[in-house]
Amino acid sequence: MKDSISIHDYLFDVADIGDWEGDEELVTDKVNSVYHAVWQKLPEDVSAEQVDYLLPAIWDQLRGGTVLLEADEDELIDWALAFVRQQLDDGIPDADTTDEEE
Repeated sequence: MKDSISIHDYLFDVADIGDWEGDEELVTDKVNSVYHAVWQKLPEDVSAEQVDYLLPAIWDQLRGGTVLLEADEDELIDWALAFVRQQLDDGIPDADTTDEEE
């Protein structure tokens, strides 16, 4: 299913990243690098719903702090890959399960 999803739908543009006090381009580059690294490691049978959960969840974890400015790209990628593995191991609720709970 991965082949029917495009990573380009999830990547950030500098205008999308928000205010990082002059470091918007750096933050954009780091987040996009993390997304590309995660994308390469996602299983081929990953669903669009799982990707829709995982990539924004990475951003949600990173966007509020200074870690994007302080950590190097490799550290961020290592963290993101571990985060995604944990999320996949724990089981991501799919759209059908979420709809039933509401």
